[in-house]
Amino acid sequence: MSTPLSKPQIIAHIQKSLDYTVFDTKWIPCSAKFVCLGNSPRGTGVMQIYEVQHGEAQLVKEVTKPKPLKCGTFGATSLQQRHLATGDFDGNLHIWNLEVPDVPVYTAKAHTEIVNAIDGVGGLGIGDGAPEVVTGSRDGTVKVWDPRQKDSPVANMEPTPGDSRRDCWTVAFGHSFNDQDRCVCAGFDNGDVKLFDLRNMSLRWETNIRNGVCCLEFDRKDIDMNKLVVTSLEGKFHVFDLRTQHPIKGFASVSEKAHKSTVWQVKHLPQNRDVFMTTGGAGNLHLWKYEYPAQRSKKDSDGVEMGVAGSVNLLQNVALSTQPITSLDWSPDKQGLCVCSSFDQSVRVLIVTKLSVVT
Repeated sequence: MSTPLSKPQIIAHIQKSLDYTVFDTKWIPCSAKFVCLGNSPRGTGVMQIYEVQHGEAQLVKEVTKPKPLKCGTFGATSLQQRHLATGDFDGNLHIWNLEVPDVPVYTAKAHTEIVNAIDGVGGLGIGDGAPEVVTGSRDGTVKVWDPRQKDSPVANMEPTPGDSRRDCWTVAFGHSFNDQDRCVCAGFDNGDVKLFDLRNMSLRWETNIRNGVCCLEFDRKDIDMNKLVVTSLEGKFHVFDLRTQHPIKGFASVSEKAHKSTVWQVKHLPQNRDVFMTTGGAGNLHLWKYEYPAQRSKKDSDGVEMGVAGSVNLLQNVALSTQPITSLDWSPDKQGLCVCSSFDQSVRVLIVTKLSVVT
């Protein structure tokens, strides 16, 4: 456990006011740069690249796009190329070379409506398997793309006939620990959480958290499934222990009332998968540590293995804004460095101290 003297602090290092609405921001791997994606007052898309220099964020490049940009990921690119995959308001998936970001290196009409969420896997020298991008949309579908193949998705998860179409708000890759296994988890506006097994092309597990699912993330993508954090509209998040799946009860979980309003994001610290940050609709950040139980599984009354949930401890929290903090991304290279954006049209670079002593 961390002692009071070693409690992490969340420090706002840089704050930059912008003249457009930012929806997503991502650190560019192996650099002191980050990219902001959003929507200009004219209704066009904005892509800006900033570099942190001498305690300031210097604008390096700005590009205007025809449609607002909603989300982005570097998860499917190599460290050499560092190509950014984005989803936009018109349902398009684009992949950009940020050195020459005027024309995409890959494009697909991914969905009939806005791409709400995107994630990537198989890139950045992490894990095994092919590079893939997953997109989730208001049209209710979740699709997986291989950037080496044009036009059509390699997997398409659609609502079953007869089911009402739900708005997919968030997607995440996980369980990618060899070159065959891989899962996609998706969260929907009605509280549905669905875990798809891409190897078997089947629905492996589903549950409902009774409130819209704003964000979900595996603690690591490149390992046998360990934990999944799911955040909701009502201020709660849920941590599911994915190591033991009971045939009836599914995965064990613990929930926490984290914020007074919507929990927009969850992001695990790359250097410690048991530490994660949640961002709130009231402009707050909460830093958490997951504590494992003494035993992660037990037998039920019929002798069937079932999981045992752990607990979560609040390490630190801070109010940064009066508006929702809608995106956050940890630096993959420098522990404790992160960037976040909020609806007050600001982007902030933060430093979280003393993470190395959180045990």
